[in-house]
Amino acid sequence: MINAVKWLCCCLMLFTLQNAIGAEPRQSPSPQEHARTLSLLNQPVVMLQAKFGLTTPEERVKRIVTALRKLNDNDLAQPVETHDITRYGQPAVLFSVNGKPFMLLAQGDLDEGDDLTLAQAAERVRLRLDTLRQSLSEQYSSRYLLISAGKSLLGVLMMCAFVLFALRSHSWLKQRYAVRRTKQKSIIPGALRAFLGPIELRLYAIVLTAAFLMAFYLWVSWVLRLFPWTRIWGMELGGYAAGLLQRLGLAIFSALPGLLIVVVIFLITALVTRLLRLVLRRVETGHLNLPGLHPDTVGVTRKLISVVIWLFALSAAYPFLPGANSLAFKGISVFFGLMLTLGSAGVMNHAMSGLVLTYSRALRKGEVIRIADHEGVVSEVGMLATKILTRENYEVTVPNAVVVSGRIVNLSATLKGEGVNMTTSVTIGYDTPWRQVEAMLELAASRTTGINHDITPLVRQLALQDWYVMYELQVRLRPGESLAGVRSLLHGHIQDVFNELGVQIMSPNFISQPEQPIIVTKPNWFTPPAQEKE
Repeated sequence: MINAVKWLCCCLMLFTLQNAIGAEPRQSPSPQEHARTLSLLNQPVVMLQAKFGLTTPEERVKRIVTALRKLNDNDLAQPVETHDITRYGQPAVLFSVNGKPFMLLAQGDLDEGDDLTLAQAAERVRLRLDTLRQSLSEQYSSRYLLISAGKSLLGVLMMCAFVLFALRSHSWLKQRYAVRRTKQKSIIPGALRAFLGPIELRLYAIVLTAAFLMAFYLWVSWVLRLFPWTRIWGMELGGYAAGLLQRLGLAIFSALPGLLIVVVIFLITALVTRLLRLVLRRVETGHLNLPGLHPDTVGVTRKLISVVIWLFALSAAYPFLPGANSLAFKGISVFFGLMLTLGSAGVMNHAMSGLVLTYSRALRKGEVIRIADHEGVVSEVGMLATKILTRENYEVTVPNAVVVSGRIVNLSATLKGEGVNMTTSVTIGYDTPWRQVEAMLELAASRTTGINHDITPLVRQLALQDWYVMYELQVRLRPGESLAGVRSLLHGHIQDVFNELGVQIMSPNFISQPEQPIIVTKPNWFTPPAQEKE
């Protein structure tokens, strides 16, 4: 019973279909030739081509396998014998073991390209069968199985040693990195070392893990091939790995010309963009003047042109990329295209608004602007949003679409670095001489630091309301002064001056007609600090 089970497993493992043509093995068989081939221990023995009656060569191979499964240990101890016979009207050779026939090789099974006689072909097949029979008998011996078990145990010990080495080396490398970082002995700067250190440790761990998995795969394949019951599985694992590496190598080798073309395209693109950058930087610094290019917008122009050039280069290199025509590559392209289509509507709106802001030069970095309720210094004009630094030292991010759709008040665009015009207003009743109010506002401006006193303050009467006059004071700030800070100082000085001269900053309201007219008589027109001009 044990022998029968052993031979059943053996035959299922050994007698598989491999590449051979006729009596002699050949390379690259067709599917039909593959189905007609008999092999032992994963080695091709013979391919049958003759058809006897309704029995096809494929059916003959199956019958041979059935006959071989019936052999026992005593049969294997005997050599393979051949007998010349005549069958179906043609010469043939009958193969047997211990008097048990199992295969017939006829003249019609030979391939004319082998240039062999029937006797020569039969002798070659007999030698192969006899050699494989002896190998099979040896591999089932107790001595061979003990040696195979010892080799397997040695492989396990080597795998354990490798795992131990990997763990200890990773721990040692981690400790060494911590020590060198503490003592600052590395030639790499500390900040960069702190960034690269964890990456190096993870890469080393990944390399060790990949090496362990590969070693484990090879070890499993090697151990399975040591024992006759599992040899076919081990050979299939090894064949799969070898085939995979072979296909990978062929794919890499076949992709080299395309990759070379891609590299050439990218090198040419990098050279063109570098030359373009050099030219546009001269325009940006004012050393070169090109029609249609403004120094304020040449930076964005350079980025846009670079993006267009690189997109064109990518389009030209795409057909030469490995796997560009595969369904997976096309699926990924469709996926990214769908994501870009669904998610780019709002982004493109802000991006186009950013281009409008840049090329219209409505605002620049460092200018003082007022957008809606926000007033401050422009800290950045980006592709998607504009950042403003307010008087509270808050950074306000306004989407470019909102900036373009609203009103932009640029307080420093026309002054070109000469400071910012600042205005403030008060409302004073009609019983206070307007000349006195103007003089008091000018006096308050003269006391305020941060104002450019070389430029005379300007006082305007903006409106004559029902009960008071609205006055506006405009002054010029020195370059670099804070708008909010100087305005606060000016308001304080306005209050001081009005208090010193006894003028209240209040807007009167009446619910009935006053008994006396609210007017300023002529003798009081030039009440101090107002002075009559000659």
